[in-house]
Amino acid sequence: MTNTIAILNQKGGVGKTTTTLNLAAYLSKRGRSVLIVDLDPQGNATSGLGLDKTTLDATIYDVLFGNVATHQVIQDTNLDNLSILPANAQLAAAEVDLAGEQHREFRLKQGLDGLEYDYILIDCPPSLGLLSVNALTAAEYVLVPVQTEYYALEGLGQLLEIIQRVNAGLNPGLQLLGVVMTMYDSRTSLSDQVVSEIKKHFGSKLLDTIIPRNVRLAEAPSYGKTIAEHDKWSKGARSYKALAKEIEARVKK
Repeated sequence: MTNTIAILNQKGGVGKTTTTLNLAAYLSKRGRSVLIVDLDPQGNATSGLGLDKTTLDATIYDVLFGNVATHQVIQDTNLDNLSILPANAQLAAAEVDLAGEQHREFRLKQGLDGLEYDYILIDCPPSLGLLSVNALTAAEYVLVPVQTEYYALEGLGQLLEIIQRVNAGLNPGLQLLGVVMTMYDSRTSLSDQVVSEIKKHFGSKLLDTIIPRNVRLAEAPSYGKTIAEHDKWSKGARSYKALAKEIEARVKK
């Protein structure tokens, strides 16, 4: 059975792609087959795994419009058990191009149907447009990365409302898997205050694992590597290893 998780927050710079890549890496290291779906027109998950976005013959854009079979677009990575459905700047046109299409909210779901992976992780764009709705329609779970900063809660109400709407109208099985705090800085009291505030709002949906602000974590994508390959002994690596274990436990409940 495939567990499909949309990793979503409409705010940029909260660690969506970092979480997608490194959670995927450690799930694959736990022996799970994992597919990353890069649904962000920036294509950072694609380049973060060492792929050249400018040389791709086909991307997720082609899958959304039925131009090519999904299995023909999927690329292997340097990690065993980990593959990616890549993206490049062409995906930026998808919001407009999909607008007039029939069943436009279900295009990603249709493209992923029949794929056999233990986990499919969808790296969503920093918006709540049609691409993100496609991700929510295709997923069973939503994982929300939230940066430990002053405006952490801003926009989360709108995000939860969209999740509820999709649950009510397009995908009745969709559920919030959890909220994961990212870029935590133990040197500041603000980080602790934000964690406490999120805990008040989300209770048991707040994951125990907290991802620290970590230089090695930040620099790994520039080498086209996950933190598991770049520096497996770093604080960031240990945190994502713990997160993979916690996600597995939650999914199995």
